[in-house]
Amino acid sequence: MKQFTFRTIIQKDGKGFHGFVPSLPGCHTYGDTIEEIRKNIKEAVKGWIEVTAQQGWDIPSDEGIETIETIQLSISGQKNNFTYA
Repeated sequence: MKQFTFRTIIQKDGKGFHGFVPSLPGCHTYGDTIEEIRKNIKEAVKGWIEVTAQQGWDIPSDEGIETIETIQLSISGQKNNFTYA
């Protein structure tokens, strides 16, 4: 049995959540709660890998690094109208 590790992205989408795996094209799912979307993403990845393996195609590896950065800005007189150079 082989173990795979992939980055997943979960975003709020209306009343629920949209989840996807950047390194697996077309691997998207939806859930009403965070718990549901995490379960659905695992099922979607499993199905994606099984179909890919059955077709004899290569299964990509996720070698990207993702970070979350917090940046503090002091901007006065602006109402979320930022100008980027």
